[in-house]
Amino acid sequence: MMMFRMILVCALVGAGSALSCRWMEHKYRDYRDNSLGLLNAMVNNSISSINSTEDADLEDAVAFPNELYNVASKAITEERIRFVAQLLDEIVALFEEDQTSASWHESAVDDFLNVITQQADGLRSCVASQSLKRKNRKLSMYFKRLSTLLEQMGHSTGAWEWVHKEVKLHLYRADLLVAFIAKKKH
Repeated sequence: MMMFRMILVCALVGAGSALSCRWMEHKYRDYRDNSLGLLNAMVNNSISSINSTEDADLEDAVAFPNELYNVASKAITEERIRFVAQLLDEIVALFEEDQTSASWHESAVDDFLNVITQQADGLRSCVASQSLKRKNRKLSMYFKRLSTLLEQMGHSTGAWEWVHKEVKLHLYRADLLVAFIAKKKH
């Protein structure tokens, strides 16, 4: 009887993790498409006010540590998912800053943040909870530098437009990491 219970517990745990990762197969693309659509709509409804000189200065001031994507792409599936979930959380925290000078509507930002939060929650459902406690320090530091730069620039419209471009790039790169996971399963 004891052996039967152990087998039953193992089967239920295995089924639970398989069910939670179905989210990636069935829901991830919808959330990804929705988040990118909302991000694009935010900017399409605003007037771009950043010039190319400011853009170059900002890129130099806060260069993303690209090796993080290289490391994440070679990591085990759970670590890649954790990285993308943390990236989404960092984006949410960044967009919760003062946006009074941003040229997009507050409701558009709220919709975007809701979708990004749901996307991060869905990804976390595919990862063991103890793995979620580890944060990538370099990723956190990058977003902290972005936040500091936004503050130094007075959360200006131009600074927010640049942040939008950076976030869009990160969402595309995160999608490549997740697409790689889905491709390996098949």
